[in-house]
Amino acid sequence: MPRIRPPAVADMFYPADAQELQEMVSGYLREAAQNAEADGVPKALIVPHAGYVYSGPVAASAYVRLLPARRKIRRVVLLGPSHRVPLLGLASSSADA
Repeated sequence: MPRIRPPAVADMFYPADAQELQEMVSGYLREAAQNAEADGVPKALIVPHAGYVYSGPVAASAYVRLLPARRKIRRVVLLGPSHRVPLLGLASSSADA
């Protein structure tokens, strides 16, 4: 059985309700797709992460550029800072998703 990381900041940075979250993310992606420029699929993205009401539209404008390659993408690597404790080096999650 896959180990799924529990939501860390539900109801603070994004809705805790799954349906509400789905609608919010779908709306951001739909809006971004209407404004997307078709100039190739990026190899890497630098995307902000914050409360979705702040960073959601910008993040969606980055992720929507991956749509043409969505069936080809096999691995995604996410890198981010440690917000809660000082950390020297790297930390990784034991979650599968």
